[in-house]
Amino acid sequence: MTQDSDVQRFWSAYASAEQVPAASYTVFRFGDSDELAEKLVRLVLAGKKRATTSLLRDFTATHQPLPRPGDFGVVVDAQNEPRCIVRTTEVSVKRISEVDDAFAQDEGGGDCSLSWWQSSHARYFRRQGAREGFVFDDNSQVVLVRFELVWPRQAAQQASWV
Repeated sequence: MTQDSDVQRFWSAYASAEQVPAASYTVFRFGDSDELAEKLVRLVLAGKKRATTSLLRDFTATHQPLPRPGDFGVVVDAQNEPRCIVRTTEVSVKRISEVDDAFAQDEGGGDCSLSWWQSSHARYFRRQGAREGFVFDDNSQVVLVRFELVWPRQAAQQASWV
C-alpha cells in the first residue's frame, strides 16, 4: 500500500508524540474484504488482536523480507484510512498444522480457540489460493507475527490493560 498524506500525518503524530527517531514503517490492511478489515482493526484497537498470520509464499513470491521484531506498521481500515500503529514483537515460521493454542488466542478472532483459528484461516487461505492459483494445505508454511498496539496512545494504554 502507498504511504499517502493521511498515513504520513498519522505516523508523524505518533513519531513526534512518542519521540520515535526516524524509522521506516509498512502500511497494511487486515483481511480480504472491507467487512473483515473493519472487524479486525476494531479487535486490534480493543486490545484483543495481538497477532496475525500470513503465508510464507506471500513474502517469497514477491521477494519481500519477513517482518522483524521492532518493525512498525500503520494499519488502515476498509477506506485506507490510518487507524492504528503496531510494533512487531515476535516472528516465527511454521507449518500451519504446528500453530498452537496460545497463538490462536493472540489472534483474537471468534472464540479464540485453536479449532476456530484453524477453520477460519483454512477458509481464508483457500480463498487466496483460488484467487492466486495455488493450493493451500496443512503443510503450507505461515509467518506468525505477534505485535503490540502503540498508537493511538489512549487505545494502546487501554489495550495493555486487557
